[in-house]
Amino acid sequence: MAGKKVLIVYAHQEPKSFNGSLKRVAVEELSKQGCTVTVSDLYAMDFEPRATRKDITGAVSNPEVFSYAVEVYEAYKQRSLSSDIIEEQKKVQEADLVIFQFPLYWFSVPAILKGWMDRVLCQGFAFDFPEIYDSGLLKGKLALLSLTTGSTAEMYSKAGISGDFRYFLWPLQHGTLHFCGFQVLNPQISFAPEFVSEAERKAMVTSWAQRLQNIWQEEPIQCTSPWYFGQ
Repeated sequence: MAGKKVLIVYAHQEPKSFNGSLKRVAVEELSKQGCTVTVSDLYAMDFEPRATRKDITGAVSNPEVFSYAVEVYEAYKQRSLSSDIIEEQKKVQEADLVIFQFPLYWFSVPAILKGWMDRVLCQGFAFDFPEIYDSGLLKGKLALLSLTTGSTAEMYSKAGISGDFRYFLWPLQHGTLHFCGFQVLNPQISFAPEFVSEAERKAMVTSWAQRLQNIWQEEPIQCTSPWYFGQ
């Protein structure tokens, strides 16, 4: 799919990690297709995860009582957000597909990636009321979570101790990505890579590469509660 643009938001501390391998093979496969691939390596960038007054470069509307959401919304409209936020928003705006590559932490994303979502996907840029969910401002773009877990697939089944893996996807896929208008593709979950053989890890990486060969033909999921809780 020559001409397509992909942003990979990558959140792992170690380049030689399994997550690093998944990120590298995604860059290689998508580049081979003729896609333009940009990587936001959050740890390497030392990305600031904290949402603070520093995110606004101009004057705030209410210096007496600081409301981050209100002030960032105004700063977006006034083009007075901090440069690191603006840079990431440009990457998202240009992308046809955004892939999030990360290890699952406490049924969620690492703090640095949560901070990226908190700061980059602000009101005015990613959503505005009533422009949310199917009408979110990032509609027409695809998003995909590629993640690793510390527990086995059996543990993330309905009968497993951790419950169905779709449960922890609800706030990430529906409450964040779909809320902003993204069309969400099925997640790529690599279960417990630390506890399988080298051959099995290689098979996981190969499976991801093979999926990416046909990623542009995939249909988004029906990102509504039955997909997560009605199976």
